[in-house]
Amino acid sequence: MTGGQELFAGKLRTLAVLREETERLKARGKRVVFANGCFDVLHVGHVRYLRGAKALGDVLVVAVNSDASARLLKGEGRPYTPEAERLEILACLEPVDYLVLFDESDASRLLLALKPHVHAKGTDYTAETVPERETVRSYGGEVAICGDPKGHSSSGLGARLGGRIPR
Repeated sequence: MTGGQELFAGKLRTLAVLREETERLKARGKRVVFANGCFDVLHVGHVRYLRGAKALGDVLVVAVNSDASARLLKGEGRPYTPEAERLEILACLEPVDYLVLFDESDASRLLLALKPHVHAKGTDYTAETVPERETVRSYGGEVAICGDPKGHSSSGLGARLGGRIPR
């Protein structure tokens, strides 16, 4: 394992292990917040989203789309950054307590398994356009929108650089 992999391994969990850990945390009265995304080319919008999500509770779980999932969502040539590197970068961010990787196009399966108090999404959504909103409502969770107005994106950054982000 490289130094970076050891770092994110400290925060990275399988869904089964994360479910047990979040149940223990909830039993101790901790408020669990869940955020998800591709986090392809990390930018200030991502940081503000994760800071805002963490402010909604005590523990922040960040679900990261796998390379295959990101490719399905974003198109061929994406992600720009491989999943292991995206996990390593996210593990360095103070608001992030746990990381989990997932292959689906939305996070419903993870939400049903973890049942976090809050599902936080960025400002490119509204409470009514969050794809997993009905899943969250089904177990009594809350959907929250946080972060700054959508002015940053990995796709936009890639376009401004003329697709010159190295693979």
